[in-house]
Amino acid sequence: MTQNRRGPAARSLEVPHKLSHWGCALVALIVVAGCGTNAPVEEGPPQKLSTYALFVGDPTAQQPAEGVIPYDLNSALFSDYTEKFRFIKLPPGTKAEYRENEAFAFPVGTIIAKTFAYPADARDPAAGRRLLETRILKHESDGWVGLPYIWNREQTEATLDVAGDTVDAKWIDEHGAERVNNYIIPNSNQCKGCHKQGETFAPLGPKARHLNRDFAYPDGTHNQLAHWTHVGALAGAPAPADAPRLPVWNDPADGSLDARARAWLEINCAHCHNPDGPARNSGLDLLASQTSPTQFGIFKTPVAAGRGTGGRDFDIVPGEPDKSILAFRIASQDPSIMMPELGKRLVHDEGVALIREWIAAMPPSQQQ
Repeated sequence: MTQNRRGPAARSLEVPHKLSHWGCALVALIVVAGCGTNAPVEEGPPQKLSTYALFVGDPTAQQPAEGVIPYDLNSALFSDYTEKFRFIKLPPGTKAEYRENEAFAFPVGTIIAKTFAYPADARDPAAGRRLLETRILKHESDGWVGLPYIWNREQTEATLDVAGDTVDAKWIDEHGAERVNNYIIPNSNQCKGCHKQGETFAPLGPKARHLNRDFAYPDGTHNQLAHWTHVGALAGAPAPADAPRLPVWNDPADGSLDARARAWLEINCAHCHNPDGPARNSGLDLLASQTSPTQFGIFKTPVAAGRGTGGRDFDIVPGEPDKSILAFRIASQDPSIMMPELGKRLVHDEGVALIREWIAAMPPSQQQ
């Protein structure tokens, strides 16, 4: 596996405003210090992931350090078949505040981390994995900032790279087939493409409806909302039975076809396609809570025509996945057509099959 590094000129064009501000401030303070003052030097974000003290032992095991809470989601965003490991680290003595529908309110100083990796062989966990990147969301006094850290070949450390990168990866999938991918590590500016809701940069995954599930902790399996409350990390949460919950998209025993398809669309598409998201001008709302058939796509015409429609007239045509723009775009690998637009090189075959099955099963009463 090789890493394709971009040149310094390309990186400098992609440094986000906030990180540029850090750099300018640092230069200014160094100049002042050189003139004989004792002014302190302002520090930017850590260059090494290990500075956050998130893990212990072999990094490839992704074993959380004391005070770091691992978590998982009922249905997770597809990221080119990578494994993902999620963690939250709260400042000592603080708690997140429960919100029923939005991301929890996390105190300043919170670190949310997500590591992406490919298994050597998905059929054999003992074969190990290749860590690719760990994305950090850091809650600062003036809001959240996204920081990508890229793991070295030795798998001993990850280093901040605000310009992002690509990694040539290969692995054996659960069917025994060798897979390859030119995996994309987004730059810091691209974080806004998913995380900016209105004028606010916000976490997406840590919401009650995604977290309301069991997790295997060292002391046993517990509901995550109840566990966070028990360990003093969450305030104001109701009993899990009284909290919202979306199903696991690929578990037919966990919900109806409609509920699972809507859950898949929310986690993969609704970070943009919601009333406050970056794609709000499309008028398409793919939150699972949206009850208007037209607003979640049934016989909805696109705002802008073009190659993205594939010659189709409506986002969803009940009973006709081949005539539905939605099914067409999620199955595409063409950068000018595919959805989601960012962080995708491979098609989620199982997710596409679910959405096509959902559209095909829509009752005639929903037809025009």
